[in-house]
Amino acid sequence: MEIIDKLEAIKERWEALREQLNDPELMNDMKRYVKVNKDYKDLEPVIDAFNQYKTYLANISEAKELLKTEKDEDMRQMAQEELDEATEKVGKLEEDIRLMLIPKDPTDGKNAVMEIRAGTGGDEAAIFAGDLYRMYIKFCEAKNWKVETVDANEGTAGGFKEIVFNVIGDGAYGILKFESGVHRVQRVPKTETQGRIHTSAASVVVLPEAEEFDVELLDKDIKKEVYCAASGPGGQCVNTTYSAVRLTHIPTGVVVSCIDERSQAKNMAKALKILRTRIYEAEYNKYMEEVCSKRKTMVSTGDRSAKIRTYNYPQGRVTDHRIGFTVYNLTSVMDGDLTAFIENLQMAENAERLKEGLEE
Repeated sequence: MEIIDKLEAIKERWEALREQLNDPELMNDMKRYVKVNKDYKDLEPVIDAFNQYKTYLANISEAKELLKTEKDEDMRQMAQEELDEATEKVGKLEEDIRLMLIPKDPTDGKNAVMEIRAGTGGDEAAIFAGDLYRMYIKFCEAKNWKVETVDANEGTAGGFKEIVFNVIGDGAYGILKFESGVHRVQRVPKTETQGRIHTSAASVVVLPEAEEFDVELLDKDIKKEVYCAASGPGGQCVNTTYSAVRLTHIPTGVVVSCIDERSQAKNMAKALKILRTRIYEAEYNKYMEEVCSKRKTMVSTGDRSAKIRTYNYPQGRVTDHRIGFTVYNLTSVMDGDLTAFIENLQMAENAERLKEGLEE
């Protein structure tokens, strides 16, 4: 059987990785150790499913043999029931295994870097960007993920013109990647005296955090600047040190800033992380363009101008336009309850990945 052959090959690979992990020499190369350990753990669910699959096949074989030889009617009935149950389970497990065998996005397990920018709508767009930021903070808290602000530019009436933050948690990017795109809000702004509904927008970008072995940054290629972030009355710099950091990657022209920490060293470390991610982004986008040409659920990650979701306050409605999914619990969604959207987008993506894999 083709699926058995594939699973046997994966098991051999898994066993080889286990042998490497047991080799004390591997600990001398931490980058390689991290990769081998990750590959080993990624294959464990497939191995567990394979073992279960073999059990079901053995049960089917035994039940069929019993039906051929057994004369007692009660025993035959028990064998038939076991055959029916095992056949149903093996069919479902085959579908799950086929999905597991399709290559995953290699970045799904990474931490995420998120950027929210106010779009059309002036002050109301900045306020909405702040609402989205709060929504993601609540979502991350429920996941027990850590959030670190990197840079923020507040709006004049509240919210943010732009905010950049790291999300640190297991598989954060693989879950949050569906949030990339244009988010649109329809509501009556607090500044609106006539009670008219306005439409504003904010764009969200989600990137996988690049690790050191993804992008090599040479010190000679980085222009480093430190400055005093405006924090006093009227924007003056009062009782602060020159802790804010601005980095420019000379070969690409990429510029990042970090003002979150009071320590210059901490800001420098955060800025280097973001710089590495921004440089990595160019290569990653080439990969995403190919993926997005096949999967509608991921179109927003490749095309940031794509409108992906509308938040309609008068109707209490939130609609995801990629999959035509609507809920009428806007308050809960804005309080971080994104589970229904994430799960439906993942289901749609999995269906497309399975179809894509079968076609290939």
